[in-house]
Amino acid sequence: MIQRIAKKRLIKLAKTFRSIAVVGPRQSGKTTLCRTTFPAKPYVSLENPDIFEYATNDPRGFLAQFPDGAILDEIQRAPHLFSYLQQILDETKKRGLFILTGSNNFLLQENITQTLAGRIAYLQLLPFSLHELRAGKKLKADCKWHILKGAYPEVLTKKLSHEDWYAGYISTYVERDVRQVKNIGNLAQFSKLLRLCAGRTGQILNLTSLSNDCGIDQKTVASWISILQSSYIVYLLRPYYGNFNKRVIKSPKLYFYDTGVACSLLGIKSTEQLATHNAKGALFENLMIMELLKARLNEGAEDNLYFWRDKTGNEIDLLADDAGRLQIYEMKSAETISSDFFVGLDYFTKLHSDVQERLLVYGGKQMQTRSNGIRVTPWNEL
Repeated sequence: MIQRIAKKRLIKLAKTFRSIAVVGPRQSGKTTLCRTTFPAKPYVSLENPDIFEYATNDPRGFLAQFPDGAILDEIQRAPHLFSYLQQILDETKKRGLFILTGSNNFLLQENITQTLAGRIAYLQLLPFSLHELRAGKKLKADCKWHILKGAYPEVLTKKLSHEDWYAGYISTYVERDVRQVKNIGNLAQFSKLLRLCAGRTGQILNLTSLSNDCGIDQKTVASWISILQSSYIVYLLRPYYGNFNKRVIKSPKLYFYDTGVACSLLGIKSTEQLATHNAKGALFENLMIMELLKARLNEGAEDNLYFWRDKTGNEIDLLADDAGRLQIYEMKSAETISSDFFVGLDYFTKLHSDVQERLLVYGGKQMQTRSNGIRVTPWNEL
């Protein structure tokens, strides 16, 4: 079994808080993490019809079964339980009593905000990181393989067709999760928007363009993008515009939480197709940005990632801001280094005095430190 880095954080939270909510995409490994971390706790899935009926008809009796707590999976299906959990948590001093998970994070967080705010800690769990795959001896030599296959545990640990798995994953998400979050009448249009988003991976989010291409109004597009965000499908990388004038881009860039999902939506079925696809560079960026985000979330740190672009086209692919101390990254899928790759890093450094570290992450294998201080880092050493 591939060990999850977040396990250490989960154990620490359980020693401090009375309850923990483990949130993240469907099938990202939340249940496995919780059950292996707390093997002595009863595991209860609210997707089981009999258990759901018991929890619905007699919530007090249902929760009374677990004086020492339990792992409650898919708890967003029974929102009435949150009020009863509130009373239990208020009356106990036990730490790590209930571990809550759910695949529909929009509904889960909505119920937690209404009833359990201040009583519960959050842990965000995304699919495997490259660091975890390396430790588990599952890291391949070709980054295109990881872009195509994505990072979901089932795809990487079982002998499953990635094409079939992602097609089923997307279908289940649209037909089941989206219906639970919001009563969207035209799921075909929602699916079209999802595919249009995949075609815009790594681009500035343009609601007007998406609205025109999808045939729906901008307000609806914004609402649906919000659903895609809250359910960990689409990730919006925020613009960095501190200490700059108005001539910088202030709209976010669009990425996916998993490149396997994006490849499936784009119809990319093999590494050979990916090698010549016009989205190859954007998907490489996507993979590297998610790797840095996972590193933050697995340690319980906040998302501190941004991009920077001015209106004349100068750009930094990724910027990490630690209390004003900046790390800036250029991402290139190419396996050979070109002098052009350093232009953006040099330009930004002249504008901002707080840059502490500059990195070029690329698709090759050689690690270097250039005379100008820029670290050249292979994709699998980030």
